[in-house]
Amino acid sequence: MDALNQSYVFMQITRTFDLLDRYKELYPLEAALSGKKNGEWFKYSTQDYINYANWFSYGLLALGFKKGDKIATISNNRPEWNFVDMGLAQIGVIHVPIYPTISSEEYSYILHHSEVKAVIVSSKLIWNKISSVVEAVDSIQSAYAFNDFEELPSWEIIIEEGKKNENKYRDEVLQIKAGIDKHEMITLIYTSGTTGNSKGVMLSHNNLVTNFISTSKAHGLGYGHRTLSFLPLCHVYERMMNYHFQYKGISIYYAENLGTITSDIKDVKPHIFNTVPRLLEKVYDGIIGKGRNLSGVKKQIFFWAVNLGLRYKLNTKYRFFYNIKLKIARKLIFSKWKEALGGEDLLIVSGGAALQERLSKIFWAAGMPVLEGYGLTETAPVIAVNFYTPKICKFGTVGPVLENVDVKIDDDGEILAKGPNIMLGYYKAPELTQEAIDEDGYFHTGDIGYIDKDGFLKITDRKKEMFKTSGGKYIAPQVIENKLKESFFIEQLMVIGENEKFASALISPNFKFLHDWCTIHKVQYRDNKELVQLPEVVARYQKEINKFNQELGETEKIKRFRLVCEEWSPQTGELSPTQKLKRNVVYEKYADIISEIYQHEKKQQTNVKKSRFSVTTITNGIKNTIKKNASE
Repeated sequence: MDALNQSYVFMQITRTFDLLDRYKELYPLEAALSGKKNGEWFKYSTQDYINYANWFSYGLLALGFKKGDKIATISNNRPEWNFVDMGLAQIGVIHVPIYPTISSEEYSYILHHSEVKAVIVSSKLIWNKISSVVEAVDSIQSAYAFNDFEELPSWEIIIEEGKKNENKYRDEVLQIKAGIDKHEMITLIYTSGTTGNSKGVMLSHNNLVTNFISTSKAHGLGYGHRTLSFLPLCHVYERMMNYHFQYKGISIYYAENLGTITSDIKDVKPHIFNTVPRLLEKVYDGIIGKGRNLSGVKKQIFFWAVNLGLRYKLNTKYRFFYNIKLKIARKLIFSKWKEALGGEDLLIVSGGAALQERLSKIFWAAGMPVLEGYGLTETAPVIAVNFYTPKICKFGTVGPVLENVDVKIDDDGEILAKGPNIMLGYYKAPELTQEAIDEDGYFHTGDIGYIDKDGFLKITDRKKEMFKTSGGKYIAPQVIENKLKESFFIEQLMVIGENEKFASALISPNFKFLHDWCTIHKVQYRDNKELVQLPEVVARYQKEINKFNQELGETEKIKRFRLVCEEWSPQTGELSPTQKLKRNVVYEKYADIISEIYQHEKKQQTNVKKSRFSVTTITNGIKNTIKKNASE
């Protein structure tokens, strides 16, 4: 296959739809794209993919759509998403992918702001959520559905129009494709954002193409390998990686939903998949939870292997005995981990947030390397990524900067990036674009970090999320949060303390683990609201906090914390769709608790001042009385 790739260099990929020609020549797959419906897999060959994309292009032209129009998709991951995406790109219609989990208010803002002419949804559930919003958007002329239900016409109508008009529009599509420049906008992606309205990020073919070609060099997988896709395709990370997989000829299988991932992995037996740290943490927590339920020698061997894995290092010539022990651990314990994730040699790509270093170590030790990368929607998205080779991979970093991207660190530590992956700008917001991209063409990421002596980029925090205590000391909350989330007891937390004397934390417990702990220790409770207030539970969390405080600087130590009885999620509003904390939402929701944490401190200070005043008054009174008596 390498020789075939080398002979194919003459066909340059500059637009996303050029992938279809590459597919046709290089990758005649029976299962280029596969989906799952009602528990059954259905597959599309390379030729099926090309046919559907073309039919969709012809159908849109037959229905009167033209270059520059916008169409939104609100859907789960599925092969049809790709047919629509490529069909749109071939005729210059701009794709506006939207999360299926956001609020009605967010849908209203995005659909009005983007001025889409049509909407394609995946299910009746989503249509019920947005139908009234769609009716209120003047620009929307039509709506279609991937799944069959009475309220909307099927997207297959567009396909049928395409089939009927193939001869009429074939040459026109070829003509439009030939005239599309690589720097033209292909998509408008609204950032999930943690504050305010989402911003529409305009990305070009060139932004995405240069990114998926550059990142394709991070590993050697390709034709004949499989991936399972479950992160939202509407997010630029999964979308770019889908192009990446197509560029390399990797067959893509789409999980039916998040609840079926475990069974889907067993079916597909993937060689690579993308994830975010929180999902990887849950996988690890689940494995460790099973280990805790073992007993006797089995439990001892399990945690011996875990502890061995946590000492794993890259680029180190291990002593002979460590290698022997690691081979034993892989055979006895880690082989079962791999089996649970499909049983194949597996490569995991992690992005979207900081990955705990312990997870990198343990999965590499288990023979399932994790490649951590970094980027933003505005950078299409990857700026840096670790490679599948110990010499170009370093734990605790997001890898070396991509070959065609230039990164420099500003005076205040902010990471600035420049290259072909930088967005065209924010839609209808030239002033925001000017704020984000400086005169020299560098995009200001808002992230704080540095490039170490070996050339690896390390992220330390978000610029806007760093805060200063009343004592003038800066605190980077994400670093502390990421450290404390290593605890099995903690699902999510937010560090607070801006302009206060010390750092505190709001903690959303890992209720499943906490409930198991309560069962073992015979702790009785009616509900989570009562549970988080029980003295023995608070004491157990204090023990966790004390343990992690030993690893933190004096200013960073968590002096106080409060447990909340709610689980945080994108659905309840505390997290963005990409699992990032919406700090302003958490601050507002728990304002009373935050006030109580620090009012208690202020009240203590006031009482101290009062007590000092009282002692001084009494002392002075005694002295005056003695003087008066002496004079008498």
